[in-house]
Amino acid sequence: QVHLMESGGGLVQAGGSLRLSCAASVNFYSNYDMAYYRQAPGKQRELVARITRTGSTNYADSVKGRFTISRDNAKNTVDLQMNSLKPEDTAVYYCNARVGYAPSLYNYWGQGTQVTVSS
Repeated sequence: QVHLMESGGGLVQAGGSLRLSCAASVNFYSNYDMAYYRQAPGKQRELVARITRTGSTNYADSVKGRFTISRDNAKNTVDLQMNSLKPEDTAVYYCNARVGYAPSLYNYWGQGTQVTVSS
């Protein structure tokens, strides 16, 4: 059983910053790839940033240079630092944990946290 709990969402003005945190209740956390996805109204859920079990990171083009993902394997957490926020970053942000190897990958999701950026 994997339980993910996000925190840190809220309302911020354009140009501001927010930090999301996700705490994972899971054994062998270091074996999981961790990521943040987001879903805006009327749009599909999209990958924002991922950090793998080895520490490699990748970002959506729309957030490169503004967002930073990091993890702490001692605390079972993954954070997303979001700077220079834009109104188009408004969405529900979901924490994701992924384990296994293709084609047998297992995904787990948090409940989501709302981020609203006002212009």
